[in-house]
Amino acid sequence: MKLDQLKIIVTGGGRGMGAHFARRLHEAGAKVAVGDVDEAGLAELPEGIARRRLDVSSEDDAVAFVAWAAEQLGGLNGLINNAGILRDGLLVKKDKTTGEITKLSKAQWDAVIGVNLTGATYMAREVVAHMAKTGDKPGVVVNISSVARHGNRGQSNYTAAKSALAANTVTWAREWASFGVRCAAVAPGMVETPMTQGMNQKARDALVAAIPVGRIGLPEDLWLAVKFVLECDYFNGRTIDVDGGLSM
Repeated sequence: MKLDQLKIIVTGGGRGMGAHFARRLHEAGAKVAVGDVDEAGLAELPEGIARRRLDVSSEDDAVAFVAWAAEQLGGLNGLINNAGILRDGLLVKKDKTTGEITKLSKAQWDAVIGVNLTGATYMAREVVAHMAKTGDKPGVVVNISSVARHGNRGQSNYTAAKSALAANTVTWAREWASFGVRCAAVAPGMVETPMTQGMNQKARDALVAAIPVGRIGLPEDLWLAVKFVLECDYFNGRTIDVDGGLSM
């Protein structure tokens, strides 16, 4: 699919990778609608990009946003499922000094699963339901997974969400074939975004040191992979790792 033929939603597009994807799509002539809880970030997007507050973990928000985006763009044929959060912590931790046992909280678990998996599922469901109803095709959904889907210490919630999203990329590609809708995923490693900038510095430094290419990724690196997925009509049901060779 040519980029200038897209009428596409980008979730989590107020800052970081999502904002970069939205700008690149807009520059290429796509019609773009961006949703995020970060309203200050939304306000910084270029003129011509439709934007509105969106909490993907809210089913009502997801339903209303997709209907609004379809009206704003004159239809829909794409989605970049980018919204995501971190609430890292060991599932069980013992303090080396006091011996106190702490556990990953239900709030930490629910928040990450709610945004990174349930929210992504709501958005995919609503966008594809719209395309199935209108008959608009071809269509494409790009899920943003993570290299952490293979397992990463201190990220039980994030790993669960991102691995499930990668698995459902295969499921959805099979389910949506009759609608003319492809589904594929891009899995970033360490990327320079506000989310990773908020990581524990020691953990961040250790991860960057483990990247064979010798640097942290940039949003443009991920855009090149997303662009490939959008444009290559034969790519479907697969996940591309864009991680500089990082193994977790």
